[in-house]
Amino acid sequence: MSIEASSLDLAAEDAARWAAKAAVVVRELRDLDEAHAVIGLLVGIWGRPDNPLITVEFLRALTKAGNYVAGAYAGDRLIGVCIGFHAEPAARTLHSHIAGVTPGLAGRGVGRALKLHQRAWALARGIVTIEWTFDPLVGRNAYFNIVKLGALPVEYLTNFYGAMHDAINGGDDTDRLLVRWELLSPRARAACSGMPFGRPVAGASSRRVAAPADIAALRAGDGAAAAAWRLRLRGELEPLMASGGRVVDFDLDLGYLVELARP
Repeated sequence: MSIEASSLDLAAEDAARWAAKAAVVVRELRDLDEAHAVIGLLVGIWGRPDNPLITVEFLRALTKAGNYVAGAYAGDRLIGVCIGFHAEPAARTLHSHIAGVTPGLAGRGVGRALKLHQRAWALARGIVTIEWTFDPLVGRNAYFNIVKLGALPVEYLTNFYGAMHDAINGGDDTDRLLVRWELLSPRARAACSGMPFGRPVAGASSRRVAAPADIAALRAGDGAAAAAWRLRLRGELEPLMASGGRVVDFDLDLGYLVELARP
């Protein structure tokens, strides 16, 4: 797909600006030492040193095949990583499989710098859509994806990966929302530039679906309450989306805003 040079330039400028704000350098990772550093970072985030989410060998294959593997560096230290691979050819979509930042650096903007680098990388290759999944119980991720990036959920996936016994999921069901980031949409352009855009407001044709304030704390302190939240959100959000409802916004206090399907 041919993309106007002005759009490519703006995407590169957005990526550079957010990287500077986060005080990182984001670049593609290609060599063996970098692959080992990526796996080390993922283990530091998710645990599972004996069964990492991705192996060095698979990561090397991804990079050799022209997929997306990038890291954020603070000086010589790798503090964030983002990995994606191409979807089926006709879709012209990149599937962003894993993104993570060193624990303790939340709020610095490293994740945003990585995603905007990924956006510029995709557009430079004629790819106009990026998709990924996230846990709908994690409000900060929902807010980041939907509001800060301008991506929108398109499908509720029940227990998508099966039980994952790691430092984040803790063996819980892995319900996920699949989000689609239309990279050149007005919503995404505004979000990536840092400009305000008109967020939807609740009305008679919409419904709020609540999310927990801090699911990580619940999982650590009250596993039963965390599991109850999973079932509650699944029971409300999944049927709304399956019947044609569209998630159009997320509020950290109020949860998801779903525009109901027309009867």
